[in-house]
Amino acid sequence: MPRHRRTSVPRWCGYPKRVTFPVVGMVGGGQLARMTHEAGIPLGIKFKLLSDTPQDSAAQVVSEVVIGDYRNLDTLRDFARGCDVITFDHEHVPTEHLRALEADGIPVRPGPDALVHAQDKGVMRARLDAIGAPSPRHRIVADPADAEAFAAGVGGFPIILKTVRGGYDGKGVWFVRSPEDARDPFLAGVPVLAEEKVDFTRELAANIVRSPHGQAVAYPVVESRQVDGVCDTVIAPAPDLSEELSGQAQELALRIARELGVVGHLAVELFETADGRILVNELAMRPHNSGHWTQDGAITSQFANHVRAVLDLPLGDPRPRAPWTVMCNVLGGDYPDMYSAYLHCMARDPQLKIHMYGKDVKPGRKVGHVNTYGDDLDEVLERARHAAGYLRGTITE
Repeated sequence: MPRHRRTSVPRWCGYPKRVTFPVVGMVGGGQLARMTHEAGIPLGIKFKLLSDTPQDSAAQVVSEVVIGDYRNLDTLRDFARGCDVITFDHEHVPTEHLRALEADGIPVRPGPDALVHAQDKGVMRARLDAIGAPSPRHRIVADPADAEAFAAGVGGFPIILKTVRGGYDGKGVWFVRSPEDARDPFLAGVPVLAEEKVDFTRELAANIVRSPHGQAVAYPVVESRQVDGVCDTVIAPAPDLSEELSGQAQELALRIARELGVVGHLAVELFETADGRILVNELAMRPHNSGHWTQDGAITSQFANHVRAVLDLPLGDPRPRAPWTVMCNVLGGDYPDMYSAYLHCMARDPQLKIHMYGKDVKPGRKVGHVNTYGDDLDEVLERARHAAGYLRGTITE
C-alpha cells in the first residue's frame, strides 16, 4: 500500500501552509540559559547560544554554540542571523546594541526600553518613583561627603551604597556604617546609588511572566533567605504571608511588568518591612534564582513560561503542584566530588530533585540546586537543607 506524506497543513487549522519550529537566540551561557534550553526541548524549540567560552554551563548542552563577546555589536549581529527572537540569561548587553538589533528587524525580548531598568539601578529607581511603586528612600550620590549628607537625611548610618550597573549576588553593594566606609564604592568611577537601610523582617520575591500581547501569569510569592549576600534558600509559598500582602506583591509585579513593557520573566525582589509594607529591592528580567523551585514545584516552570513568552505562545499554568516547595542552592566547598554524594542523597530521599550546572566546584560558587516538595514545611525544608549540605560536604551523615 503506498505511503502518503502530508505536504501542507490543512487550511482549517488556521496555520500557514509550512510551519517550522522557531530558533531562540540566547545571549549568555550560564545556568539560566542551560535550564531555559532544557525547558524548550519538549516543545521542539531550537536554541542558538552566544557564550563566552565552550566550558560555560549552557554551552555544554546546546547544540549550536557561537563563542564570542556580547559587548561587540558585529558579533551580536552575526549571532542574530537565523534567530527568530533574542533573549538573555543576564542583563549586561549594552542597550545601544539591542536597539541596533531591533533596527535590523530582530525581535529582542525583553526589549532595551524595558531591560535598561534591570541594567541601571538609577534608571530603575527613577522609573519606579514615576509609577508610584514603593521603594526605600534613595538618590544618586556624588562622593563620600554626599553619601554622608544622604545618611543624615534618612536618620543616619548605616546606609546601603550600590554601583548603578554590574552588581549581582552581593557584588557592587556595600553596607556602610560610617563616612570612612563610604570611600570604596566611588573608586570605580561609576555612579553610586544610596539607599536607606530598611528595617525588614524578611526578603520576598514576586515572579511573573508576561507575553508580547499582554497575557501575564503570577507565581506564588516566595520567601528568599540570604547568606553572605547570596540566595541560600527559597520557600514557596512564603510562610505566614497574609493573603492581602501576597496579593499586593503579585499585583505590584504585574503592574511593573506592564508599565515597563517587560516581555518574558520578571522577578521583583521585595523587602517585607517590620510595619507590614512591601518595598521593591531589585528587578531581574530573566529567569531568576527565586523561581528555580518552579522546575519541580509548579505546573509550568519559570523557564518554560519564559520560552513561551518570548515566542508569544499562550502561557502555562503557574500554580504549585504541592503545598510546599523548597529550593536550596548548592554552593561549592572543599568537597569537589559531588557525584559520589548522589548515592546517599537519592537513597535517603527518592523524591529529591537535583539540578547541577556543569560548573567546576569552587568555594562559594553556585554549582547547582535541589528542590523538595510535600505537605509538611518543616520536613520539606529539612530534606532540602540536608541534600544541599551533603552535596557540598558540610553534612557527612
